Amino acid sequence: MKSFLIIGMGSLGNHLCDELSKNNCEIMLADINSAKVENINSAVVTSRVCDCTKRSVLESLGVEDFDVCFVCIEDYFQACLEITDLLKEMGAKKIYSTANRQIEEKFLLRSGADCIIYPERDICRKIAGIECAQHVFDYINIADDYSIFEIEPLKKWLGKTVMELDFRNRYNLNIIACKKDGKVIPFLNADYVFTEGEHLLVLGNSKEIEKIVK
Repeated sequence: MKSFLIIGMGSLGNHLCDELSKNNCEIMLADINSAKVENINSAVVTSRVCDCTKRSVLESLGVEDFDVCFVCIEDYFQACLEITDLLKEMGAKKIYSTANRQIEEKFLLRSGADCIIYPERDICRKIAGIECAQHVFDYINIADDYSIFEIEPLKKWLGKTVMELDFRNRYNLNIIACKKDGKVIPFLNADYVFTEGEHLLVLGNSKEIEKIVK
């Protein structure tokens, strides 16, 4: 069972705690405000009311024992930066830190954050990507410009097989699964025939997707 430390119980910290607890992970919550942690009721969650900008406090939490540490302080960047720096110095295995502006992301990465949580930017980027494309229903960013896209087959694909379309070579994309009637069919073979009403899960570069959905 993986263990997580969440520092800061604002909106982001609460949502993160809810999602992690659904997977029966061990979770430690820490916030300077007692009102934000006192109503947490879960068998996999423990909490501490404390000031994590103090080294002695973080040492008492045993940060090196957690698989991942999340710094979810949304309204006080100086505290987020100080805690990120301390976590890195103390040997935290992996650190996620929250940023609201590009310059904050820059300083957090320099201070030791492994990944940046940029909630407003990320959700707006996702919504814009979905709504500006005609055939994209959802996507998951993997790295830089590569994502898994949920798209519907183009009309010219219907009734044809993966092999007939020479899909990978023609579009420089990989089909990893198909969603139809609420079920997911993984690893489509070369003889699979595209039909109306299904959605394809396709892995590839954003620019390659744009060529076929706009």
